[in-house]
Amino acid sequence: MSDIYAAIKADHDRHRELLKAIAETSGDSPERKEAWDEFYHDVKGHAAAEEETFYSKLISKTWGQDAARHSVHEHQQLDDLMEELNESDMASGGWLQKFKKLRHDYEHHIDEEEDEVFSRAREVIPESEIKGYGERFKKRKQEELGLIEEKREDALED
Repeated sequence: MSDIYAAIKADHDRHRELLKAIAETSGDSPERKEAWDEFYHDVKGHAAAEEETFYSKLISKTWGQDAARHSVHEHQQLDDLMEELNESDMASGGWLQKFKKLRHDYEHHIDEEEDEVFSRAREVIPESEIKGYGERFKKRKQEELGLIEEKREDALED
């Protein structure tokens, strides 16, 4: 059974690989489309599951609230940028510039999460309270992957 920290870190490692792969592609190539599609969907499912399992637990602790709120706010900013990229022409220079910003901001976010947020969480959430959360995270992520398009349509209607 993996713990929540290992489950989140494994996703982050895959996201780093996908960001690198996207950066090494050009134009509207099938390779870029495939890597972007995997990144887009996986990050969407990851972020929602992370907020519903890990961050909900962290925010329940007074000393974890600021870290959780900060990270959730960053999720929203990254999500907005991902939506802009998803709607843009991959062959345009503007797409690549936005992608570079996304990559920089996302890598900063996950580095901060792994270093600072995980440390804070380990201080404020006893292991006995978070046992099994790695599996909850993975299960919730799978559920979220099936809701991405529905949530996206709802957001577009707002």
